[in-house]
Amino acid sequence: MISARPSIDSQTFTRTGRLLKSVCSAFALTGALIGSCAAADFKAGALELNDLWIRASVPGQTNGAGYLQIINPGASADKLVSAQSEASNRVELHTVITEDGVAKMREVQGIDIPAQGNVKLAPGGYHVMFLQLTGPFKQDSLIPVVLKFEKAGDVRVNFTVKPPTYNPGSQHVGAAHGHGTDMKH
Repeated sequence: MISARPSIDSQTFTRTGRLLKSVCSAFALTGALIGSCAAADFKAGALELNDLWIRASVPGQTNGAGYLQIINPGASADKLVSAQSEASNRVELHTVITEDGVAKMREVQGIDIPAQGNVKLAPGGYHVMFLQLTGPFKQDSLIPVVLKFEKAGDVRVNFTVKPPTYNPGSQHVGAAHGHGTDMKH
């Protein structure tokens, strides 16, 4: 038995081509979206700044702390030297140290960011300290801050305000700097 091969008319061929083009475009768009999800929240030179957050204020609270991760894929070390924000009268860089079994906050003059390394500012370790808030940090709002780096310069970022009870879990904090998660803010 001889079977006849169905012929494809030019209209069907054109529709199939359009369909393939649409499918390819959809895949390309999906790839771009996935790629952007992996991109840094903010960039300062080679530095990538991710997961910037602050806990919402509770009634009577006059200070707050900001946290983030700084990734340096570059070949040169850098240093976070200061921060500024209109959300408080003063902004300082702090760490937590333990003296005689008591965790205490201390201001630091900078936070080293090693070449091809990273630093996580997290509860119990390094953090951006907002002193004398000009208003409470309200959940789901954004707090604009300018972070100043020794080499990368100034970068404007936004810290997302999380619930006052937000706890990202027990993560290893600033291992390269000797900070542990057993200290509480």
